[in-house]
Parts: sequence; structure tokens; C-alpha cells
Amino acid sequence: MTRSTALLGTLALSGSNIPQPLCLIETSPNQAAGADVVVIGGGIVGVFAAYYLARRGLSVALVEKGRIGAEQSSRNWGWCRQQNRDARELPMATRSLELWDQFAADSGEDTGFTRCGLLYLSDDEAQIAGWEKWRQTAMTTGVTTHMLSGREASERGQATGRAWKGGVFSPSDGTADPAKAAPAVALAFMKLGGTVHQYCAARGIEMEGGRLSGVVTEVGTIKTRTAVLAGGAWASSFCNQIGVQFPVATIRQSIVRLAPVEQRLPDAVTSPRVAITRRPDNHYVLAISGRGRADPTPQLLRFAPKFIPMFAKRWRNVHPGGLEGIRWGHESRARWKLDAPTPMERARILNPKPDPAGVREIHRRAVDLFPALREASIANTWAGYIDSTPDGVPGIGEVPQLPGFILAAGFSGHGFGIGPGAGHLIADLVTGARPLFDPGPFKPARFHGSAWGKVAEF
Repeated sequence: MTRSTALLGTLALSGSNIPQPLCLIETSPNQAAGADVVVIGGGIVGVFAAYYLARRGLSVALVEKGRIGAEQSSRNWGWCRQQNRDARELPMATRSLELWDQFAADSGEDTGFTRCGLLYLSDDEAQIAGWEKWRQTAMTTGVTTHMLSGREASERGQATGRAWKGGVFSPSDGTADPAKAAPAVALAFMKLGGTVHQYCAARGIEMEGGRLSGVVTEVGTIKTRTAVLAGGAWASSFCNQIGVQFPVATIRQSIVRLAPVEQRLPDAVTSPRVAITRRPDNHYVLAISGRGRADPTPQLLRFAPKFIPMFAKRWRNVHPGGLEGIRWGHESRARWKLDAPTPMERARILNPKPDPAGVREIHRRAVDLFPALREASIANTWAGYIDSTPDGVPGIGEVPQLPGFILAAGFSGHGFGIGPGAGHLIADLVTGARPLFDPGPFKPARFHGSAWGKVAEF
């Protein structure tokens, strides 16, 4: 399928809490009856997994309950970074940057990826010392990052109009465009012969002879021996349906998008106060790193003990939320039927309301730090749910008690930038190829030890 026949336009959800318009693609005309692999979830991880599997000659069906890339994959900052990554994620992040470049060359599709460099500014000496410690570790893996003196940081951050004690500049890191990245990868996947099925929720799986034998969707069962669950904020509730306990707490993060300004600001800069990112249309996206709301839900209460250390560490930034989580139903502990509509079909696109107090604080901090933004109007605001694990690192790997069922979720707000590496790793695991990097740190079994994988009877 060519770009001219696959692109439909852009999607803007109703109401004020909408992200920038999302590029749309066509759904494949015929429902798949069977495939070598079924990928559940059309976010950045799901589409890259499907793409790399198709490149290896496998037949792949990608099912998505709503639109490709319409949830967190189009609601994030767009950063593709190595800087300040958890040591376990760093090899994946490094290879992902190479894969972002390679994807454009191989596919001809445009994700908006550019190595614009990422700038970190700070007046916190302890934070600066932490960056220096991270740099010493990163240098052993070949990562290039430059510590900035107070003078150098102030020069690079001159748009703030103030002096800084120090900073970091990572020149090989960059950004991609969340509005078109996942759709662009899906287009490349379809050109390889893969099929995309939108508005097609996966309700569960079937087993036969002790192995996965099919994925049950709202329009029928797709026969397969392998399924990849890349369901983002929905992954834990889906796992619950098949008796697997996957500890995830979703954090609702708010974003502000400003109209273009005359003065050119840094492409991507963050500080303890606020972060800004320039989009290809010259609008600026604003956020506060780590700031969000934990909406109380049955799932959050179920896994709360596992998240106490994380919440205790981040109590200044993660605050109690409201009823948004209950309203959307993505963290329900209820078991649904395979022959009746599920919460996923009632919430095709997870589109939570942004936090009004958070939006005001983001905007206040941004205009205080960057004088050029004071005259810029707010174009729109939105929120998204970040699927977080207790240790902040995703779970990627086969569930031992469910041969053929591979989990790829819990990316904890880091998934967009490492989407290519995660997708490649999934393809390696499915095909038995030698992985690009060690998959050991991502095994989901680490969350439960010997208790992992208590599955229901089928």
C-alpha cells in the first residue's frame, strides 16, 4: 500500500483536551483469519514490532482497538534520548537512535526524527553531580554527552535570560514527531505485506495443547501461534483476563502546546522547572518532568504495595488524582467476556482530561523561564496515561506459563524513544535471532519471582 492510498488525513478528538492532529492511515480491507504473529496494540512499540517481524518474512496482523498511535504514542514529548537513561535501558536507547535513522533510509517514511541534541540546565549542584556520575558510566558504552560549566550552560540557555550553575548537552540525542511517527511505521509495515486492523479490540487469547493458538477480537478469532501484547495503559487489565498479574500503575501527565513565537528557542531543553520541545510546525510543547496524577483505580489499589517505594521517592511530583481512571476503565480488575463488548470498545481512544492546576503551573513556569513565550497563546492542552512499572523499566518477554504470549509493556514514560529497539528485540525473541542487546533486564518474571505467571484454567 502506498502513502497516497494509505494516508487519510489527521485526527483531532472533540473537546479542548486534544493533542496535535494525528496522521491517519487506512485499515486493511480484509480481516485476517490467521497470521504467524498477532501484535496487540498500535502504539510505537507495537508498530515497530510488527515492522521488524514483517521484514523477516513473517505474516503479521496488527490489531488496535482505536487508531494507530492515538494514545500515549502521540501524547508524549517526542524525545529520543540516551541521556539519563537507566543503565538497563541504555543499550536499547543507543541502538534505538541508530534504528530511527535506519528506518527512514530503509522505508522512505518520515517520522520527524532529527538528532537536534538535548539540553539539560540546572542550578542544583547535587543534580549536576548526578549527571556527571551518569556520564562516567555512559562513556563506557560509547555515549557522547558533554558536561557544561556554568558559563557554557548559560550560553546555551541564553533564551532563559538567566545564569545557570551547569548542565549537559547530548548532541546525538534528538526528537521525533509523535503525531506521525507511529502511523509512518505502520505504513512501512503495510508495504511489507502486513495488515492493520483498527477499531478491532483484542478481547483475549485461546490456548491449544498448552500453547497459544489464537487471539480473540471483537470481530472474530485470528489463528496464530504467537501474540505480542503491546497494549500500553491497557496491558495490565488485559493480562488480568488471562490470569497473569502484571503490576502497572498509570500516571496521568498533562501537556501544554503553545503557538509559534518569533524568537527561536532551543529545540529541546529541560530544567528542574519545566521542559520545552519544538515541534516541526514550530509550536512548543511544555511539560514538567515526572509531574502527574495517580488516579485511584481498582488496579492501583491492587498493586499499591509494589509502588510504595516509587511513590515515596516521587511524592513531590506524583499527586493523588480524581475519577478519570475510573471513568475510562483501563484499570478495571473485572473479568470480561469474550463474546461481549469490553471496556476497550467503550473507550476506543484513551483521552483523559488534563489537570487544570497542572496546566496552569506548567504554563506559569514556562513563561517565567522563557520570556519569549509570554506573548504566545495556548494552542491546546491534553493528557495521557503513562504505564509505569515498580522499577521504571518495561517488561519484555514471553510469559513462561503461556508459550507464545509475549509481553511488551510498562515503558514508564520512556517508550517512545526506545520504540525501535523494543520492536527489534521483540522480533529477535519471536524468531530466535541473536538479540541486539541483552534482553535479561526486561524479563517480566522479575516482578513476581516464582509467583509470576499464575494463570487461569482454560
